[in-house]
Amino acid sequence: MATGSVQEVLPPALDSTSDPPAIFDGTTRLYISYSCPYAQRVWIARNCKGLQDKIKLVPIDLQNRPTWYKEKVYPPNKVPSLEHNNEVKGESLDLLKYIDTSFEGPSLFPSDPAKRQFAEELLSYIDSFNTGVISSFKVEGMNDADAAFDYFEKALSKFDDGPFLLAEFSLVDIAYAPFIERFQPFLLDVKKYDITAGRPKLAAWIKEMNKNVAYKQTQRDPKEHVESYKKRFLAQL
Repeated sequence: MATGSVQEVLPPALDSTSDPPAIFDGTTRLYISYSCPYAQRVWIARNCKGLQDKIKLVPIDLQNRPTWYKEKVYPPNKVPSLEHNNEVKGESLDLLKYIDTSFEGPSLFPSDPAKRQFAEELLSYIDSFNTGVISSFKVEGMNDADAAFDYFEKALSKFDDGPFLLAEFSLVDIAYAPFIERFQPFLLDVKKYDITAGRPKLAAWIKEMNKNVAYKQTQRDPKEHVESYKKRFLAQL
């Protein structure tokens, strides 16, 4: 497993007062937000591949985003996006695969056909996973969240030759990690719900993920996640 041991100094986020970079000058740029889980996915993959010197991070302030980002870089005005070979591509799951196949570094997708097939199943499920967990934020019961985390626990039992979703670390783990990073402290704080209770494989998965230096470089303080989610999901209550 790549650990992306390069420790970089993170640049400040660009806002409406910031000048744009020299777009399409041959530099490969990953436009992200430090707080966005979708952008974090691609940031993790970039680090795991050891591409810190090949793909420049350009953080955007989503609360005060520069007009040039939509006009000159990525018309959907979302993050992440990747500027590469005079094109800009978006959508985090697509970018995970693109970075893995288009750049040097350790592969983040297994060669085993059974694992590749299960990887696609897990990637297809992730929106349902997130919806199930988030739907529990404002209701009394935890049935939907239980179902989502139980699915994840069962998925970790599919292959028994490693602690990750496909046994070996892969882009599927990267796809889920930013969301579980946020769900775990928020549910514990607001619902007193421990996502790892009765789920030893999930607990082990989180422990193993937290050992990954490439991932750790992208993590935020859990308290920031809790406060952010309270503002986003509970402000109207």
